[in-house]
Amino acid sequence: MAHIDYYFATISPNTYIAGTRMEAVAAKHGASVTYKPLDIMGLFARTGGTPPGQRHESRQAYRLQEIRRQAAKADLPIHVQPMFWPANPAPSSYALIAAQKAGGGDLGALVFALTKACWADQCNIAEDDVIREALEGAGFDGDLVNSGMLAGAEEYARNLEDAVAAGAFGAPFYIVDGTEHFWGQDRIEDLDLFLSGKL
Repeated sequence: MAHIDYYFATISPNTYIAGTRMEAVAAKHGASVTYKPLDIMGLFARTGGTPPGQRHESRQAYRLQEIRRQAAKADLPIHVQPMFWPANPAPSSYALIAAQKAGGGDLGALVFALTKACWADQCNIAEDDVIREALEGAGFDGDLVNSGMLAGAEEYARNLEDAVAAGAFGAPFYIVDGTEHFWGQDRIEDLDLFLSGKL
């Protein structure tokens, strides 16, 4: 059975646009998934990327157009310049880490709820109430928003180190069995084809 390490950021528009399509592909092929939320700005700094606000104006303008187009293709509502962006991604990431350890809910739905809160609902995903609502909506205990903060911080930092070591450099980033890399929500179809033995 294949295993997918899923590197992502709760403030990433492309993590939002991915929706739960990766989870559907994983379920189709019986693949297991480890969710690894990370500091995307830290990942850019470590792997030669440039944060969006520091890119040339033509790249910034293209990014906004591409976000709008890709969201439309996925039939998802989006604000290309959301009110609370970039929010501090650490609290929502810690909650995801706690939820993965606790089990009992739907992690894909939780990632989607948090990213949708930022990119569609104009919410600040660093706020406890927003995180609690996402947790409960995905079937987790809302009190996870306040649990395991130290362990969450340690794992969050470790996820960044793991990503760099594994060759990830953006979000969402999918690595199958530690060797095959897929970068971006627009490569989920390729992930499916690979797991089908067609690539």
